[in-house]
Amino acid sequence: MIARETLERNQISLYVFVLLLAGGIGLFAPEMGIHLDITISFVIAILMYSMFSQIPFTTLKESFSNRRFLGALLTVNYIAVPIVVWLLTLFFPNHPPLLLGVYLVLLTPCIDYVIVFTALGGGNEKAMLISTPILFITQMLLLPFYLWLFIGHEASEIVEKGPFLEAFLELIVIPLVIAIIFQLLAKKSIIGQKIIHFSAWLPVPFMALTLFVVVASQIGKLSSSIDLIVKVIPIYIAFMLIMPFISKHIGKRFKLDLASGRALIFSGSTRNSLVVLPLALSLPDSIHTVVVAIIVTQTIVEIIGEIMYIRIVPHLLLREQ
Repeated sequence: MIARETLERNQISLYVFVLLLAGGIGLFAPEMGIHLDITISFVIAILMYSMFSQIPFTTLKESFSNRRFLGALLTVNYIAVPIVVWLLTLFFPNHPPLLLGVYLVLLTPCIDYVIVFTALGGGNEKAMLISTPILFITQMLLLPFYLWLFIGHEASEIVEKGPFLEAFLELIVIPLVIAIIFQLLAKKSIIGQKIIHFSAWLPVPFMALTLFVVVASQIGKLSSSIDLIVKVIPIYIAFMLIMPFISKHIGKRFKLDLASGRALIFSGSTRNSLVVLPLALSLPDSIHTVVVAIIVTQTIVEIIGEIMYIRIVPHLLLREQ
């Protein structure tokens, strides 16, 4: 049987394989991809639960113990990142659905596989893990504010509140509540511990499955929007080039140790594409395919970037003296 750690270490290769397979099916067997459409919400709900079950919500107080790291983390993700994203989108066409997709994915810091990448890049993955409850709560609270700030009244015209809130409830809130209940149960019973232990196996395969069903079901619909998707790739690349240096500078200002500084770089540069995916799927049919494609495109660019990060960050950008 494959060890969970082995599965996590090889997840990048798995995701690349799944993306290629899904793209091939979506383009050359589109009827199969269309049938996968109905499975997206269910697969994402399981993925959300599996990720939330690994976030230590029951030790929320610990998140505040390393105040220096937490201060740097919040500064990078909620001050530096929004400024960088706003500046990058100044060179963008004023196309609200396109901007909405970019803002959804770039304004939300990753809370799941960033921990694995941080460990592979020699960063302080424990500090990153302990901080994930704060990152999740703050991004859910601040995302509506940033959307209003950057898009304004146009956001309310694009987003239909009913479906948006329904998706948020069914695909984020309910899996979150179930995960917290099982975490509390794990503190008191062996059954709860076994459930949480089993849940720890789910994030990687269900992330791969989510990428598969989303890409296979949506890629065939993108021919009319490919020109818009191509425009976002330079922004994603620029973001991944700029943020490590800004994060490094902020880490020095907060006097972080080497491992924590690396963790900060990974957090500032890694985004929460699959957590905002349910919100994108709740958008009106006329734009949701484009927004989903913009988000999935960011995931593809990011996976390539992370492969480079785990070499560049510890050996070039923030190496031992």
